[in-house]
Amino acid sequence: MEVVKGVHLIESAKGSYVYLILGQEPVLIDTGMPGRAQAIVAELRQLGLNMTDIAHILLTHHDVDHIGNAKYLQSLSGAKLWASAEDLPYIEGTAKRPGFKRLLNSVVKPQIPNIDATYRPGETIADLEVIPTPGHTPGHVSVLYGDTLFAGDLVTSSKNVLKAAPAFLTWDKEALRSSLAEVGQRSFDWVCPAHGFPIQRGNLWEALLP
Repeated sequence: MEVVKGVHLIESAKGSYVYLILGQEPVLIDTGMPGRAQAIVAELRQLGLNMTDIAHILLTHHDVDHIGNAKYLQSLSGAKLWASAEDLPYIEGTAKRPGFKRLLNSVVKPQIPNIDATYRPGETIADLEVIPTPGHTPGHVSVLYGDTLFAGDLVTSSKNVLKAAPAFLTWDKEALRSSLAEVGQRSFDWVCPAHGFPIQRGNLWEALLP
C-alpha cells in the first residue's frame, strides 16, 4: 500500500507494520513480528525490489514485534542496521525488558541481530531525520521523511483517532508525554504508526496533548 509517493506500508507485517521508504536510498523502518520475514521479502519483490536493494534498516525501539525479523532481513540484504544506544542492551539481551514485556520476551524470542550503528543526536540517514522520542522505551525514536512521520509505538491509530502508547507498555509515562509534545511542534501531514493504519494528522496530534 503506497501511503504517499515513495512511502509504502508493508501489509504482510500486519499487527506491527513495517514501512519502506524509496528516497535517497531504499530504507526499511522496523522489521515486524518474528516469522514474517519471508512474507515481507515477497511483498518487497512485488514492489520491484530485491533485498540487496535495501540500504538501511532503522529500528524504532527494542520490542519483539519491531526487531523480530531484523537478523534475517539484515543477512539477506547486507543493509546497515541501526538502533538507539539506550535500547541496544535490550536488543542484545544484556538487559531485561521491564514489566509485561519481560514475560512476552520469554514467550516470543527473536534471533538477536547485529546492530551496525547507533543513532547520534540529530542523525540524518539517507534523507530521513531520526528524532529521539523516549517514553515507550528508553531509546524509542521516530523518523521524519518529508511530510511523513514514522511514529513506531509513540502513538497508535484506530477509527480515525490517534492514541498515545498504552500506559502498561510504557517505560516512562512522563517522558512519553514530553515526546508527544516535542514531536507535535514539528511539521508533518501523515502519521505512520506500527499499530494501526497511516492517518493524516489534521488536528489529531493536538488532541493527544493535555
